[in-house]
Amino acid sequence: MNWSTAVPDSALWLAKAYTITAAALAITAILLARFTAWGSQFRRMAWPYFNPRRSPVPILILAVLLLLTVWAVRVTVLFSYWYKDFYDTIQNLDEAGFWHYLRVFAVLAVIHVVSSLLTYFVGQALDIKWRIWLNNTLTDDWLDGLAYYRGEFLHSPIDNPDQRIQTDITSFVTYSRTLSMGAVTAMVSIVSFTAILWNLSGPLTIFGTEIPRAMIFLVYIYVLVTTALAFWIGRPLIMLNFLNEKLGATFRYALVRLREYGESIAFYRGEDVERRTLATRFAAVIRNMWAIVFRTLKFSGFNLAVNQTAVIFPFLVQGSRLFKGQVTFGDVMQTAQAFGQVHESLSFFRESYADFASFRATLIRLTGLADADKRARALPTLDVSDAGDQLVIRKLHVRKPSGETLIAELDLTLDHGDALLVKGASGSGKTTLLRSIAQLWPYADGSVTRPVGRSLFLSQRPYLPLGSLRTGLAYPDRSIAKDSRLRAVLDQVHLPHLTDRLDEVADWTRILSPGEQQRLAFARVVLAKPRTVFLDEATSAIDEGLEYTLYRMLRSELPDSIMVSVGHRSTLNVFHNRQLELQGSGQWSLTEHVG
Repeated sequence: MNWSTAVPDSALWLAKAYTITAAALAITAILLARFTAWGSQFRRMAWPYFNPRRSPVPILILAVLLLLTVWAVRVTVLFSYWYKDFYDTIQNLDEAGFWHYLRVFAVLAVIHVVSSLLTYFVGQALDIKWRIWLNNTLTDDWLDGLAYYRGEFLHSPIDNPDQRIQTDITSFVTYSRTLSMGAVTAMVSIVSFTAILWNLSGPLTIFGTEIPRAMIFLVYIYVLVTTALAFWIGRPLIMLNFLNEKLGATFRYALVRLREYGESIAFYRGEDVERRTLATRFAAVIRNMWAIVFRTLKFSGFNLAVNQTAVIFPFLVQGSRLFKGQVTFGDVMQTAQAFGQVHESLSFFRESYADFASFRATLIRLTGLADADKRARALPTLDVSDAGDQLVIRKLHVRKPSGETLIAELDLTLDHGDALLVKGASGSGKTTLLRSIAQLWPYADGSVTRPVGRSLFLSQRPYLPLGSLRTGLAYPDRSIAKDSRLRAVLDQVHLPHLTDRLDEVADWTRILSPGEQQRLAFARVVLAKPRTVFLDEATSAIDEGLEYTLYRMLRSELPDSIMVSVGHRSTLNVFHNRQLELQGSGQWSLTEHVG
């Protein structure tokens, strides 16, 4: 190595290596995407982000990261030559040379530290920006077309979409960068250090046959054979890692449900049942973990044995040449380092198989989520349009998932100001009717025309978003009424004790009782003033007296709105001028002027 020309030589080397590596990486990505299942899955997740037509920034960050990765190999090559010259200087007892190469080392060390820190920063920047984009994309895709809800009606609904978005995206991004840049480092190192080994390698006689450049052939044959064996040993880790994510998420879901329904479980004293449920799901996690442990023991044990055996190879081959004076001590040390680099680089694919298995499992889960969202949006939906000022239902046919008819050929017209009370035995399809009109239920045919303007649905179990009470009152709107209006509405629904807590951020679902939550939902209706409001047993947790007050308030505040209520109490009759009785098996009857 001529250290006086190291800078221009390195610049020329970097330009050539970077150009070849970038082209090879692009070609490899195209071939993998076309000819492998996981490559095609990776393209689905990655290309929309890196597509320069969307934005040139991601591909530029990737280009910089690739440049730094290739440069890191060059620095390692320079260190290899430094070791050779430094050990030769020691062997020759050259004191001046000793101190000279220590100064060279200081320069190389500074370059190495700076480039390593810069590589870390650029890599993390890529991870963070990619994770933000992928999180937003998959979240939007999950929410689009009600896929987050309608996915439950799929023949095989996916498990734990929340975990796939929160955890698997992070793993996917990290594995994509580390595995791809690790592969680049390995391939560039193989080429660079093979050239060094070629110059240092001598002949070796095996069974009377002299093999020229023996070390080159030995390292390649050794690593390729051991890599093939490692892939065979580690292959089951792909499915085991997939199951580890799935079973772990299932166990977490059981824990979340225990917390969510804690009060009901406590009233039932259902601790023993819950304990058995948790123990069963946790046992499945542990069984799979033990399977991973035993498979990893085989896989890692094989890798450790292979790596330890490889340590003595360069000394076995070069030792006799050193004692014969054919090579210097520096040559031997450079040979050992170059051999180690080639072996390590060739072994990258073998030793990264466990990470690749986790990457494949993550990729399967993310593409599975995207596929499920697409299938959920493709489910049938009722034809609903907004026109005029009437609620018109024509030839509505509602079925159960099994195909059994709930409501057959329903025809109904409601004018502005009309109020319809829907009654029927449990399971007759009352709530399902509202779900169909809201385009949530996929097993419905017919057409619905709703008045132009907002339609609001109140379920029996109100929803309060995380955040302040003010946000909960405005939900799902972003615009919030003035404080005086909010306080007045809270007084109307008999929640005056909340008027001074509008900006308090809390989990209001846990703070407020079911009755208070239902009253808050009525306040939301008064503030939103929808043209049509659907109430699904929206007063089930409220006494009859307060129910009367709330319905009277709705008719007073929204006199021209159409109201459709699902309920069992006869006290609701007075607020509705029409009644729909669902009689089961598709039968129904409509009564006028029940109030």
